[in-house]
Amino acid sequence: MMTKYYIGLGSNLGERQNLLQEAVRQLGLLPEIQIQAVSHMYETPPWGKTDQPPFLNAVVKIRTDWQPEQLCSACQHIEQMLGRVRKEKWGARTIDLDILWGDDVCCHNERLTIPHPYLKERAFALIPLQELAPDLVIDGQAIDVWLEKTRDRENIRCTGLFKRE
Repeated sequence: MMTKYYIGLGSNLGERQNLLQEAVRQLGLLPEIQIQAVSHMYETPPWGKTDQPPFLNAVVKIRTDWQPEQLCSACQHIEQMLGRVRKEKWGARTIDLDILWGDDVCCHNERLTIPHPYLKERAFALIPLQELAPDLVIDGQAIDVWLEKTRDRENIRCTGLFKRE
């Protein structure tokens, strides 16, 4: 059975826009994944560790019959292909792919938590997610309510659409 997932994309090193677009392209090359929609790209200030360059962020909506751990492995493989090196928590990175949400998916183990544990606090994830899923309810509250509670939403600006191939 196909499950709908929302994957957050982020980059603040290198050719950020190209890296986000290549990550989406790589996801789309996987026969087990159907890309349904991609949000606009948003330039966002760093979160957690603030002494680093700004990020470009987006969200991609997919469908797959993979289990969450299989999808996580595929995302990590794409990160490695695109030069991701994990040096420090919340540090600068060429690319980041995070599973933010899965319809009817709840996963909590050492490797993966769905919904993403910081989703409700991060405007940089909520804004593009809201674009693709405006009626999403997270922990009993509409996505709009969570977005209103974030402190960093004013510093986020839309930079445009993904190029279509």
